[in-house]
Amino acid sequence: MRNNMQYSKYWLNGLSLAIQLAISGAGFLEQNYPPSVIEDAHLTTLELLAKYNYPNEAHFVTTSDNYILGMHRIPRPGAQPVLLVHGLLDSSSTWIMMGPQSGLAYYLYDSGYDVWLGNCRGNTYSRNHTSLNPNKDRAFWNFSWHEMGIYDLPAMIDTVLDVSGFKKLTYYGHSQGTTVFFVMASSLPAYNDNVHLMNALAPAVFVQHTKTPLLDMGLSMKNVFLTDNGPSEIMPRSEMGLDFCFMSSYWLKFCMRFTRLLFGGNGKSHNKTMYPVMFGHCPAGCSTLQVNHFLQMVRSGRFRPYNFYLKRNQRIYGTSKPPDYQLQRVTAPIALYFTKDDFLTVPEDVQRLAKQLPKVVVNHLYENPEWNHVDMVWAPNLRQEAQPQMMANSKKWETTDE
Repeated sequence: MRNNMQYSKYWLNGLSLAIQLAISGAGFLEQNYPPSVIEDAHLTTLELLAKYNYPNEAHFVTTSDNYILGMHRIPRPGAQPVLLVHGLLDSSSTWIMMGPQSGLAYYLYDSGYDVWLGNCRGNTYSRNHTSLNPNKDRAFWNFSWHEMGIYDLPAMIDTVLDVSGFKKLTYYGHSQGTTVFFVMASSLPAYNDNVHLMNALAPAVFVQHTKTPLLDMGLSMKNVFLTDNGPSEIMPRSEMGLDFCFMSSYWLKFCMRFTRLLFGGNGKSHNKTMYPVMFGHCPAGCSTLQVNHFLQMVRSGRFRPYNFYLKRNQRIYGTSKPPDYQLQRVTAPIALYFTKDDFLTVPEDVQRLAKQLPKVVVNHLYENPEWNHVDMVWAPNLRQEAQPQMMANSKKWETTDE
């Protein structure tokens, strides 16, 4: 009884402190950021597109293992389709939330493409299943990015090609969006023939030399994000992150320091006016197994399916350890784009990937010392320094007879 009373006391004290902090910080966001930016932080992907006068559609795709994925389209019927897939804890909004003057999806649409934005299972737009409830059934969260590559991405590609009537699409992936592509292309190699060019932004395949100090704690613990009750959701999109980071200038600095420790860079490349939009849309939710799978990659230095350990590995893979993905089976043309000060996907690891892929047609290091892992999609100067090159390379392969 005494322990329960002490626990209740600590909980109430903590709640009281949180309320006091929230009250003391009330108005900081409104006093320091334009109303339009604050509005963008709360809008959905489709609402953002509508606000900036772009056509938009929602499509719902059911995978062969019964997950229901939300896809967003900026439709241009009859035009070459392009599919963009987000990174870990991110969503389709990542390609547009920095606005029409910066977002890659806007640039591609304005340049004549039929633009499709994917959402992998478990994020804010893909928390649906034919029978499982993500709020009640832990079984819903029993997936890592392996399942995204095996089930989600093929379903998205099939949908894009079926609706558009094209036989091939151009692909852009950021971070985990590249991971799932290489899972698919190595495990289901027939899909290589459906891709003109795969543009890999900050490719996360080998991450053995990642430099972020925030991984030290996770790497020192086995299955750090798992519990006895099984996998669960982690960091869904909510108002909490936005409220926390914008209680005061102190807490905003704390949040930005955290992101720099995780992703790299010095923060100078960011459009500071857009900070509320960043924290309003990201994180967007994922499974604990996804995070743990990436930690396994760091520990092992290998690119392979989830390691369940001896007995379950024997049952699933027929071996004591999961077999490596066969990257030599990835025959689609690949363009690699990466930055010097990315803490998560460092140039050394990207070059290891390049050596194992049979058809790397672009291998480009951006020398901008201020760019980090997320600047590949969020930097305000991407339109000047990166996107035209990426699109030019894509158009080259879209018109090449293979």
